[in-house]
Amino acid sequence: MRSKELVLAALYNQTTPRTPWVPFVGCHAASLIGVTADQYLQSADLITEGITEAISRYRPDGIPALFDLQIEAEALGCKLQWSKDNPPAVVSHPLEEGQTIESLKIPDEHDGRFPEVLEAVRRICSGSGRDIAVYGLITGPFTLALHLLGTEIFYQMIDDPEQVHRLMAFTEQVNIKTAQMYLDAGVDVIAVVDPMTSQISPDNFADFVRPYATRIFEMIRQAGKPGTFFVCGNARNNIEEMCRCNPDGLSIDENIPLDYVRDVCRQYGISFGGNIRLTVTMLFGTPADNVNEAMNCMNIGGTQGFILAPGCDMPFDVPPDNVSAITALVHGEIGCFMDAVDEQKDVEVTLPDYTDQKHVYVDVVTLDSSSCAPCQYMMEAVRQAVKGIEGPIVYQEHKIRNRAGIAVMKKLGVENIPTIVIDGKVQFVSIIPDEETIIETLQTAMAKKGISTTQL
Repeated sequence: MRSKELVLAALYNQTTPRTPWVPFVGCHAASLIGVTADQYLQSADLITEGITEAISRYRPDGIPALFDLQIEAEALGCKLQWSKDNPPAVVSHPLEEGQTIESLKIPDEHDGRFPEVLEAVRRICSGSGRDIAVYGLITGPFTLALHLLGTEIFYQMIDDPEQVHRLMAFTEQVNIKTAQMYLDAGVDVIAVVDPMTSQISPDNFADFVRPYATRIFEMIRQAGKPGTFFVCGNARNNIEEMCRCNPDGLSIDENIPLDYVRDVCRQYGISFGGNIRLTVTMLFGTPADNVNEAMNCMNIGGTQGFILAPGCDMPFDVPPDNVSAITALVHGEIGCFMDAVDEQKDVEVTLPDYTDQKHVYVDVVTLDSSSCAPCQYMMEAVRQAVKGIEGPIVYQEHKIRNRAGIAVMKKLGVENIPTIVIDGKVQFVSIIPDEETIIETLQTAMAKKGISTTQL
């Protein structure tokens, strides 16, 4: 069975002769060709070159043509902050700045970076990617709505639900248009990537996401292609709701046990994929670590309807040898990597003195708020809450894209990201609290230390 056929068979929940391998190569491809992420993500030539190099090195069965969840947002007027080693981050929200939904235009192939992106997709699909399954990734309707409105969407879901439904109806149409553009460019699979759905309850998912996502997957199905739902973060409570949107498959990260997703997906007759750890294993592990984790995922996934993949897009600086080791395992060539064990010691880090009676300390453990949407909005929520209080509050982000961040995560006993820790105690795990809740929690922490508080 050829690579493309292998992925498509797995997506349609069929048994495959071996596990298909789909490395989520995002801006990591830029590192392979020696350019920065901001250069790479704005050039059809560089995107094509990077994906071609990734295909040559990693011999995947499928690959995303691009992994950038800001393309639609930028085309709709959101401002971006660019990075040398991450995808850009959305830093402005048009609907928060006075624009109306009616004033927004559904982007087409001429808007934003779509001319460059679609040109790259066409070249990949007709060139180096013609024998593998090329994924077109679209920013899911809820995450795109949050890019347009900002964290105000969480309040409006309670105070003005009709307005949120109007916005979701608009982002659904953007999704459908974007999916069609990628299909016309030649992709084999559409992935609806909606990481911010990890931040809402199953009831809110059923109300504000399911109707819109279901119609998106129906459009993809009518086009004769499979559609898969990507989520990151601790979205365990929403896995069944995602299945009820009728995708062909789900893909999850390390925050959700793979065996749990397997069991739920099989109840609904759909495929599943994941969930090699991005930083602890792929970025900082050895080739042997990557082989062991991939083997564990493959053992859990089995040979029916399972696709081996990272939990999300691979960090820029992942050592190519780590990815090549997984490739060797998948293709039955692993012997040369089994002697590559290299034990790594934890980095020594110093945490604040949480017994200090003059300050309250807030540690926010993230993947990286400059590239991970849930992490970005959790950091924004903390910043806004701290602004709303007069008091000696010290807050810091710990990114687990580096070893020091991982060491802090372990010392604090954090198991899921993003997480807010206050004075050394885990308080908010994966779910972004509203500003009032954070303020109340911070005021309680200050009161315990005898620090007077004044809310602005």
